[in-house]
Amino acid sequence: MASKTIDPVTLEVIWNRFLSVANEQQDALIRTAFSTIVRESQDLACGMFDTKGRMISQSISGTPGHINAMATSMKHFLAAFPPEKLAPGDVLITNDPWQTAGQINDITITTPIFKNGKMVALFANTCHSADIGGRILSAEAREVFEEGLRIPIMKLFDRGEPNKILMQIVRTNVRQPDEVIGDFYAQTSCNETGGRALLEMMDEFKLDAIDEVSEEIIRRSEAAVRAEIAKLPAGEWSSETWSDGFEEPILIHCTVKVAGEEIFIDFTGSSPQSSRGINVVLNYTHAYASFAIKAAICPDVPHNEGSFRPVHVSAPEGSILNALDPAPVASRQVIGHFIPSAIFAAMAGALPGRLMAPGADPIWLSVWRGQDPSFTLTVFQVGGTGARPTKDGLNAVGFPSGVAGVPAEVIESLSPVVLKRRELRADSGGPGTWRGGLGQLTEFGRRGESKWSVSSIADRTAYAATGLQGGGVGALGEVIVDGKKLHAKALKDLQPSDVVHVNLPGGGGYGDPFKREPEKVLWDVIDGYVTAQDAEKRYGVAVVYKGQAAELVKLPADWFIDAARTEKLRGKR
Repeated sequence: MASKTIDPVTLEVIWNRFLSVANEQQDALIRTAFSTIVRESQDLACGMFDTKGRMISQSISGTPGHINAMATSMKHFLAAFPPEKLAPGDVLITNDPWQTAGQINDITITTPIFKNGKMVALFANTCHSADIGGRILSAEAREVFEEGLRIPIMKLFDRGEPNKILMQIVRTNVRQPDEVIGDFYAQTSCNETGGRALLEMMDEFKLDAIDEVSEEIIRRSEAAVRAEIAKLPAGEWSSETWSDGFEEPILIHCTVKVAGEEIFIDFTGSSPQSSRGINVVLNYTHAYASFAIKAAICPDVPHNEGSFRPVHVSAPEGSILNALDPAPVASRQVIGHFIPSAIFAAMAGALPGRLMAPGADPIWLSVWRGQDPSFTLTVFQVGGTGARPTKDGLNAVGFPSGVAGVPAEVIESLSPVVLKRRELRADSGGPGTWRGGLGQLTEFGRRGESKWSVSSIADRTAYAATGLQGGGVGALGEVIVDGKKLHAKALKDLQPSDVVHVNLPGGGGYGDPFKREPEKVLWDVIDGYVTAQDAEKRYGVAVVYKGQAAELVKLPADWFIDAARTEKLRGKR
């Protein structure tokens, strides 16, 4: 059946079935994964591709840095193994940062699917591996060779037979061989699950191939994105965004040009590549830049090859956003996650009232390592998002990477690490007519009397999330041990009794804080999001508690707004 004979209704049904197939693929992966990173944090992406390597559909979740980078990596897989060199039972693998998701810890596994002896599709997934050898995951390496085992594109399975030599090499080089190899098998089985579901669907719709259907879906997505771009005012806008960096601050200079039905995003003027592992490969830069445009102007358009085509991304070779091999790249997310905010800041003038303020941006990642018993635990945490033009920012919600936090029960059941505290961080959201999202206050300790260590990979400890349209900055993040702030991107050896305070940053506010409705400020105080002192200082709203100061539980009815003092405070402005 050719796509030109499919009516629009049937095409929509097939498209939604493609989505369900990708979701079934993801469900199988999460349910069979060995590592908490995949099973709990869902640091993964799953997708289906046609025989030309064009992405047709993706699973409902998944990080942009994985799914979009995986989409562009298919050309590398097909260049190394054209369809005529593949057979049923073959499975391909790589973690080359310049061909996939930008760091060695991200493993991409690809499986060709055959019908009647002919390849009809490819299923792929990218997952963050629990460990890949080398240094403990950090930003401290000075070249990629220090960061772990690098696997070129090769067969993980050859006609159904596992590559035992590769498996043995991996097992010998990683700290958690059962989790890493177990995830390899989970990634392989989830592709097979997606493939079986696709073949069943093809039989149901009497399809011998899907390339023509794919072509039509991609064409419609591309046309829809082009139509949205055409609505934007033509012009060129720029922004500058600062990151803490490692040894020195990093500048992301972003220029966005709208020309007809296309957008050009250029990062000329950004800092040169770093000597430390915070560099970003162009594949990853493209992934988050194309995601930002889609989120800004056409979030409802199906996400596939077509939605990428009108968006062009460039960065000078050797710059922080187009680092060259063998630059260290293990912690590329602490720079790469700033890309959407940089693009939004540049386009704020072109899209007034449509874009959110900058947020905490990079996920905070900590790798905990110790003995008695031996353990390596990776924990993801997120701060607050920036406020939106008509809504507050989201508290402790990841953007632009939607990874999930690891429950305390999981952390404590799998390791001696104890999560002593986890709560929202009052006053961390930037003030505004709409308040920035809050970060978190967390404290980590350990059971037992053995030494341990933490490798922290964090940002926004020196450069806060700025507000938009008069909104204030969010709180800075901090990592503290024994009252001393640590370098946010370094490995720290710990004593058994040490308690590590990991306090995450908040998002920027949107609009003048003195224009926030006093009733909203009152409820911010009642909910513990804003202290009474900050309400008065930053919002000009006097919130008073009329109960007993020593009461453990303060009822909402016991708080009220001092209208006269509020009028006086706001009148001073």
